[in-house]
Amino acid sequence: MMTSKTNSGSKNGRVGVLLIHGLCGSPSEIRFVANGLTRDGYTVLCPALAGHGGSETELLATTWQDWYESAEKGLEELSATCDTVIVGGLSTGAVLSLLLAARHPDKVHAVALYSPTLWLSGRQIPWYVPLFRLIDNKWFANLFRFPVPLHVGIKDKRVRDFIRNAMAAEGSKVAQVSTPGGAVLERRRLAKQVMKTLGSINQPVLILHAREDDYAGLDNAAYLQRELAGPVDLVVLDDSYHMVTVDRQRHIVLERTASFVSRIAASLAEGMRAKEPARIRLGGGLATSVA
Repeated sequence: MMTSKTNSGSKNGRVGVLLIHGLCGSPSEIRFVANGLTRDGYTVLCPALAGHGGSETELLATTWQDWYESAEKGLEELSATCDTVIVGGLSTGAVLSLLLAARHPDKVHAVALYSPTLWLSGRQIPWYVPLFRLIDNKWFANLFRFPVPLHVGIKDKRVRDFIRNAMAAEGSKVAQVSTPGGAVLERRRLAKQVMKTLGSINQPVLILHAREDDYAGLDNAAYLQRELAGPVDLVVLDDSYHMVTVDRQRHIVLERTASFVSRIAASLAEGMRAKEPARIRLGGGLATSVA
């Protein structure tokens, strides 16, 4: 688990950001955004999801509920020390973020979604995806393999080569050439749960999605913009693929995220200040001494 923390006395107060990586991924996918937010003075937590970062056997032994539990533990940790918490995620991590917002409206104050993936509709998905949608048995699902998109979801060749070389040098187990069907089935089951809750999610939402997403088409973002109950700010990126947090426009992703977090934190702080006089008046016996 990667954590970055700031002092509670920073200019931004106790504001936390939980960032969740994608299916078969790792916290390194969102490290650029995490580091940028840390420099701005926020407490950032990037948990590793259950079953990820190890062998394929370990991944297949987990369910979406296990992934959700990993994310939920991160939320509990941040909530224990932060007054304001924004939850964000990449791809499947974005879907987990929405479920956290639905189930913990008191702890999740806003949501940032990067390439949210409710279904596979990008231009590089396998031809058998429509057939796979009919399968709901994990053993049978594991007879299918979902190859990583040709460009691993990264449009910038320099960044793509750098990440591949870094993974090879580290002997990383997360650099898989394909995703087992059982894990994709669990992602679909997660998405079904989340889609039932969208009408109850009232928190502000920021969506950053690439027009040329090769894994999850822009129709995912458009659907969320229609179905979510709260205000949604959709940013369409024109020079990136699926992995927007590391691709060519990662600086825009960070800039928009930082602005969103700052706006949410300021709005909540202003709301608390507005309530303070009423709270003091209602208290009756409270006294304030000014020397």
